[in-house]
Amino acid sequence: MAVEELQSIIKRCQILEEQDFKEEDFGLFQLAGQRCLDEGHIDQLFEIIQNEKNKLCNPKELLLGLLELIEEPSGKQISPVILLLLRPLQTVIQKLRHNRAYSVGLALSTLWSQLSVLPVPYTQGQMQTDEYGLCQCCEALVEFTKPFVEEVTGDEENSVENEKLKDELLKFCFKSLKCPLLTAQFLEPPEQADTDPLRRFAAEIIGFLSAIGYPFPKVIFNHGRKKKTWDYLEFEEEEDKQLSDSMASLAYLVFVQGISIDQLPMVLSPSYLLQFNMGHIEVLLQRTEESVLSKGLDLLENSLLRTEDSSLLHQCLEIKSFLSVPQGLVKVMTLCPIETLRKKSLALLQLYINKLDSQGKYTLFRCLLNTSNHSGVEGFIIQNIKNQIDMSLKGTPNKWFTGPQLVSLLHLVLFLPEGAETDLLQNSDRIMASLNLLRYLVIKDNENDNQTGLWTELEKIENNFLKPLHTGLNMSKAHYEAEIKNSQEVQKSKDLCSVTVGGEEIPNMPPEMQLKVLHSALFTFDLIESVLARVEELIEIKTKSTSDENMR
Repeated sequence: MAVEELQSIIKRCQILEEQDFKEEDFGLFQLAGQRCLDEGHIDQLFEIIQNEKNKLCNPKELLLGLLELIEEPSGKQISPVILLLLRPLQTVIQKLRHNRAYSVGLALSTLWSQLSVLPVPYTQGQMQTDEYGLCQCCEALVEFTKPFVEEVTGDEENSVENEKLKDELLKFCFKSLKCPLLTAQFLEPPEQADTDPLRRFAAEIIGFLSAIGYPFPKVIFNHGRKKKTWDYLEFEEEEDKQLSDSMASLAYLVFVQGISIDQLPMVLSPSYLLQFNMGHIEVLLQRTEESVLSKGLDLLENSLLRTEDSSLLHQCLEIKSFLSVPQGLVKVMTLCPIETLRKKSLALLQLYINKLDSQGKYTLFRCLLNTSNHSGVEGFIIQNIKNQIDMSLKGTPNKWFTGPQLVSLLHLVLFLPEGAETDLLQNSDRIMASLNLLRYLVIKDNENDNQTGLWTELEKIENNFLKPLHTGLNMSKAHYEAEIKNSQEVQKSKDLCSVTVGGEEIPNMPPEMQLKVLHSALFTFDLIESVLARVEELIEIKTKSTSDENMR
């Protein structure tokens, strides 16, 4: 019915002269066209629009009408309508004599708004089925945009209208870098790159940037600078967050995917490229989507692998991103539900530590000990401190991991945050790492040499760490033994009850499970107690030995 109605309207319009064609006539055409879309008669509508006999109204009215038709559909209807109307839309804009830049911008903005709500395919299978048609639309959108890019590049006079068109194309490129390209997952291995429609779309967008006078080195190296060598400041100020996402996406596409990387000056040092990318990595790690986090980790890995160990100067840590990125890695390690990303973040934090010079390592260790609030992370940092001390004692002494500087760091490590009241179970990773470090120092550093400063600080360490730990262990073991006794009594009555573990109440746990958890906690305390006893034994042996030597 809708198709017949549309054909009837068109037959009536075909006999009208252009000056007699009124806005109401186009309104009827638009309404009938929308009914065709609603009833699923897309192929018939396409045939009618493509028919040369059916040129309707003036281009401006048709432009607005087509954009309204594009805005109407939702869900799986979006891509068929866009694919249907892109060619007529392109033809209409090309026939406009005035305000073409505005019309191109309006069309691209409308198209992008519709495409931005479509799900981005994540796997190779999803790309091949392209259920929502996003990949097809991206390829069609490239063909739609090309004539306008060619128009800009072919205008040698750089007219005002041409500059406006260039700005509209630049906006579209930035928007596309954010959506869909920021969340797009590209196919692996690299040899499949040519079959990846979203990667091809990325390459076309970066090509458009170069064609309109904004090659990526010019754009990307000036983002965030107060003094810029590119002049599109208005967009950066108005759309700063969007632009940050777009720039981070662009950095990933260039450095990890290798798109147009040949445009990059070969003289740039690895440390400069790392410094440049850290701001983009920071942006990516602030997101929660798996694909975006993964890109942040890949970009960091790519940048770090170019850099030699211990070559990154400590002054870099004065730049905000050089501290916020490792803190971002800690968040991924501790909060991300995806195991592969957690493990990769841990490996990259270690790689990042390896690239810093000694003072940089020292500064980062202090920062993470103060900010991570996670026992496992603190244990990891303390193990790294031990490794640096070991290297310093075995090789050339390093002032940051011996003497007064190390003493300051040890006071951060060898203490209990809340004294004897510290939750030992929750802090067990940190406590075990601290005890192992202390045991190492007692064994490796003689009291007469005192390279680490341990022996002059021993009394403070005993008061701030060892004695409160003894008290805490006694309190914790008494608490859990009482809980075990209570659980055993409940087990006899076959009831459910709550148990307090790590300061939190776990309700309605079966008695058998309760006992398992409680005995596990007691085992942890026994382990801590055995290492503590060994440390105190070693301290006694060392101090007695030194005393005997001094008496001879």
